[in-house]
Amino acid sequence: MTVYKFALANASFERSPGQQADVFAGNVLDQRHGGPVTVGFGRYGPNQILETTIAVHDTMVILEGRVSVTSNGETFNAGPGEIIAMQGGDRVTIRSHEKGAVTAYVTYPHWQETES
Repeated sequence: MTVYKFALANASFERSPGQQADVFAGNVLDQRHGGPVTVGFGRYGPNQILETTIAVHDTMVILEGRVSVTSNGETFNAGPGEIIAMQGGDRVTIRSHEKGAVTAYVTYPHWQETES
């Protein structure tokens, strides 16, 4: 089957690798499915900060709450229905706000393969 439909309930959340923040990722489509991208959901607790260098191209769609992404001295604020695209190699600080956030993401290539 090459057509999929996923809901937040399909995601099995795990803490983002190497992070202590209340930030979790849940892949629903990844290398196990044979395609080139990873698709999943992210969950950020209130007022969390994630500092990282993006290893893959990462497109984040904000579903609930608000996030701010700072890179190279510029901050991008986004809420429901907005998209933030980060490129591999970008050094970013991602911050959730007082109500936390739920996101959907697509990465290319698979982010888990870069974590090994």
